[in-house]
Amino acid sequence: MSENIERRRFLKCLGAGSLILAPLGCSSVKEEDSNSNKPHYAMVFDQNKCVGCGECKLACNQANNLPEGKSRLMMEQQSGGVEGQVCPHCGKTSCECERRYVRVSCQQCKNAPCVTVCPTGAAHRDPATGIVTMDADKCAGCKYCIAACPYDARYINKETDVADNCDFCLNSKLAKGELPACVQSCRYDALIFGDVNDPNSYISRLLAVKDSVRIKAHFGTEPSLRYIPIVKQGV
Repeated sequence: MSENIERRRFLKCLGAGSLILAPLGCSSVKEEDSNSNKPHYAMVFDQNKCVGCGECKLACNQANNLPEGKSRLMMEQQSGGVEGQVCPHCGKTSCECERRYVRVSCQQCKNAPCVTVCPTGAAHRDPATGIVTMDADKCAGCKYCIAACPYDARYINKETDVADNCDFCLNSKLAKGELPACVQSCRYDALIFGDVNDPNSYISRLLAVKDSVRIKAHFGTEPSLRYIPIVKQGV
């Protein structure tokens, strides 16, 4: 299946318009369970800062040795304009004045359906970090995890025949004490990664002052990928 088809399937799952937040059952995130001694690694995608350069995707592919045509993350371009209406900025009916981007990837759910349905334990939560990842030696290629994911963010790696997902570069960058490849490569600070159970971490302090949303949080999956949506400012 091509990358474009996968992207369309993901966005169909989210609903038309992806990050038009309220109609999609997205929820605001005001606080986090911080009474745990274990880390809870999360990522914030700031839509206000992303320019859609795609360097995060390239860095991810390289760091995790992904086969050609497959990616753990994608950037979807959207337009803030209304079809058929004149853009107030340039006077055209078709433009990119209000273009915006959204990150499409595994949501790293705390209550991950992929882990629940996996019959072999291949899809599991890393005991040290709590990150949802895969044990390649246990994966039977049954695709149960792919079918169970409400975000349609998993796929079979054709080179390894193992189900794959974004695991925050657990076995590549994090294993070396580095930030995920996408975070390192972002020149515009649109991606923030850290432990939300650490009140002193930058991500915790950011979420304390910024409104963020989680996609389809009403499913009870408790996604760990947060979105800071664009706030349109008047002139």
